[in-house]
Amino acid sequence: MEEFGAVIVIVAIIFVACPAVFLHYQTELRKTKSISADDERLVDDLWKTAQRLERRVDALETILDKEAPDWRRDYPERPHA
Repeated sequence: MEEFGAVIVIVAIIFVACPAVFLHYQTELRKTKSISADDERLVDDLWKTAQRLERRVDALETILDKEAPDWRRDYPERPHA
């Protein structure tokens, strides 16, 4: 009789508990895949900041090209990390 109870527990774990845990974490994963509104605003702010910085670097390079035409030879571009 005790073996019958153990079999029921094992069957319940295999056919009920395991799929329930799997489906729970699958649902949680779907929730976290989408980007929140705060994250979207942060990405937008970072994009705008990167564009401003790129314009500043372009302006500085233009000034250096006029003031010190050989600066590019002295400071060759380094590969990006």
